[in-house]
Amino acid sequence: MFRRRSVTTIHLPALHKSYAACYASVMAAPILPLIEAAAHWPPRGALVGLDLGTKTIGVAVSDPDRRLATGVETIQRTAFKADAARLIAIAAERNAVGFVLGLPINMDASEGPRAQSTRAFARNFAKLTELPIALWDERLSTAAVERELIAIDMSRARRAEVIDLHAAAYILQGALDRLARLAPEPGSQK
Repeated sequence: MFRRRSVTTIHLPALHKSYAACYASVMAAPILPLIEAAAHWPPRGALVGLDLGTKTIGVAVSDPDRRLATGVETIQRTAFKADAARLIAIAAERNAVGFVLGLPINMDASEGPRAQSTRAFARNFAKLTELPIALWDERLSTAAVERELIAIDMSRARRAEVIDLHAAAYILQGALDRLARLAPEPGSQK
């Protein structure tokens, strides 16, 4: 006898009903290193960059030509489903074609607890979207951004408010620059 599988209803307060209908029936997105993920994206379209923290998620978005990353929002983390719903809503608002998730690799190239947590987030998030997810080495991104914010004499309180947003833009810009170096020069033959 066949057993009927129950379907879990996901409540998405941050999404329009039409998005919610698609949300439950989505196939898992691929989670790949940046270069491999790029093969799954169309030639044009915005990318959403994420700096995943324990308390916040910094979000940045690229232009459709993938030349410039701009920080757009810092999400205060609450529950995974609410965080994921907001990320999917941002991607829909910006007509994004993929995500770039900063992977906090240790200086010796090993992966510690933060990297494992990021991979777990990516696995769970991939179940809720079809947009390919690229993992990009974010070593020292927050430290580099903090140095820049200190250099422009930003107060400690203000730095705390914007650090994740700027780190997401830094991560995404690094990924965009890497992708640009891989792209063939205009007019060249392949």
